[in-house]
Amino acid sequence: MPLRQRVLGKTNISVAEVGLGLWAVEGSDWGRADDKESLEAVEKALESGVNFFDTSDVYGNGHSEELLGRAMKGRREKFVVSTKIGWRGFTDGHSAYTTVDKLIAGVESNLKRLQTDYLDIIFDHINFQESTMPVFVEGFAKLQKQGKLKGWGLSTSDFEYLKKFNAGGGCSVVQIDYSLLNRTSEADILPYCVKENIGLVIRGPLAMGLLAGKFTKDSHFEKTDFRHNWTEDPAQNKTYLEDLAKVEKLKPLAQGRTLAQLALQFTLAYPAGLVVIPGAKNPEQVEANVAAGLLPPLTPEEMKKLDAVTPPRGGRKIWPA
Repeated sequence: MPLRQRVLGKTNISVAEVGLGLWAVEGSDWGRADDKESLEAVEKALESGVNFFDTSDVYGNGHSEELLGRAMKGRREKFVVSTKIGWRGFTDGHSAYTTVDKLIAGVESNLKRLQTDYLDIIFDHINFQESTMPVFVEGFAKLQKQGKLKGWGLSTSDFEYLKKFNAGGGCSVVQIDYSLLNRTSEADILPYCVKENIGLVIRGPLAMGLLAGKFTKDSHFEKTDFRHNWTEDPAQNKTYLEDLAKVEKLKPLAQGRTLAQLALQFTLAYPAGLVVIPGAKNPEQVEANVAAGLLPPLTPEEMKKLDAVTPPRGGRKIWPA
């Protein structure tokens, strides 16, 4: 059975509803990784019916884009690619992209690393710089007219910023952090995107690995892994322990699937044009993630049980009664 397809809002791009996030490559913030396994993960994803691949110019300082470019060589048509721009050269609170020409030059660098002459989607990766917002909006619109972008948008969890970014109606897709452990966007961003026909790319569906159910209070993270602070920083450790307690309550609800698959099914249950992009360091992780998209959808009764552990946000239930 093939993965179900969805159309990403007004982009009219059809994608398999499970994609692949490519942050966790060698040189990124997720500890050790191996280029060979990363490329094998991309290959396994393609073989499994995945066609959406998400990266960024800062993942491994551009290495993630370069790896994806190698994987696409000679078969670009098999890939729907989204990448991001904004953090490179960001210093002392100031963006490097202060003019449209500078932004376009930056996107040309994305294209070069990816070894392609167009992008399906690009995101503004900085979601708090109102001073440069017009640069990104104008630059992306110009690149779209040139045929170098099929769609563009914003990676954010800030609803007010999103509304300003989309003031002209050009934003066609948004990337947001959404999971069983982070349901804040249900109150505003998700319903807004449905209303505006904005496609959704769901990052963090496994809550940085927490919803794989394998971590404990004694887990150790390498210093090269940004999750190292979950156990070392008192404030982050408090949240980490609270999340672990919720995970323990969620585990019995998996019922014949893995907890990670349950978490992915939760995000896929949202009634919108979306793709979920769990990360994977190897083919085995890809295979497990794709399996979630092949399972029967969660029932209303199952959703109610999940709601009891991690309640809906904004007083608005999004699931069938």
